[in-house]
Amino acid sequence: MNRFDATLEKAGLTLTRGKTEILQINVGKLCNLTCSHCHVNAGPARREIMTRETVDRILAWVEPTGIPTIDLTGGAPEMIPDFRHLVSRLRALGRHVMDRCNLTILLDPAHEGLAEFLADHEVEIVASMPCYSAENVNAQRGDGVFDASISALQKLNALGYGTRLPLHLVYNPVGANLPGPQSELEADYKRELAAHFGIHFDSLYTITNLPISRFASWLRHNGEYERYMDLLIDSFNPATVAGLMCRNTINIGWQGEVFDCDFNQMLGMQWKNGRPLFLWDIDPKSVENRLIATGNHCFGCTAGAGSSCGGAVVAGG
Repeated sequence: MNRFDATLEKAGLTLTRGKTEILQINVGKLCNLTCSHCHVNAGPARREIMTRETVDRILAWVEPTGIPTIDLTGGAPEMIPDFRHLVSRLRALGRHVMDRCNLTILLDPAHEGLAEFLADHEVEIVASMPCYSAENVNAQRGDGVFDASISALQKLNALGYGTRLPLHLVYNPVGANLPGPQSELEADYKRELAAHFGIHFDSLYTITNLPISRFASWLRHNGEYERYMDLLIDSFNPATVAGLMCRNTINIGWQGEVFDCDFNQMLGMQWKNGRPLFLWDIDPKSVENRLIATGNHCFGCTAGAGSSCGGAVVAGG
């Protein structure tokens, strides 16, 4: 039993799946940025991307299901050749589509018209924006990223995002720290971005950096790994467990592999039933009450106010 499971047991809790409401598709590890906090180890040199064959197998699986929301992530999901095909088909099937966007990709000449495409298809954008100051953003994501992100947000606002279309920002702490209160940070972001850049958005999501992949390497390099793990463990909040994203989300990899969450995916914790399972091997109605695979990294999602793809899990914490 890992330490997280032992903590759940001590609290009288179990972590099992509920009804599937979201299919999260990680289309690959190719990205135009190399961020220090990235749990995917994504970057420009990565070649793991979803093929058209896999895209079409996923679409065929989705069509008869009642899963209402498809969450696209990566890497930079927009960089796979079949991104627009995938989005167009999902929207034609009547599904709500979310795009986890790093913003800078919207200014890339190789992806001309991308912002307009997203607006035309009413895609919800969840955009990485680790701070409203240039120093912190560039420290985490690279020189020049802050200015590019501001330009991209202004472009999205001009297309109706933040008013007519949903636009959410994501805050990841810089360094080995937990996020501050989500409501307070959201108020700060809205005030500063509106005052200095005329930018408007709907909500801010605070997401804890999990100690895996590139961020784990950063922690070890800076001698912070043990301290950060202790911080996560000491901040365990049992009230977050019922609202964890792994309870209502099926996560799949760029080859169609099935996982409980994107973090488990990066750790290779693939679903199995005598053999590794792929999306087309499962019936979404049969996975309710399935026990969720956990590890010590799960303390990252249950620390303080909790952390999910939709931000904090509980108020306060």
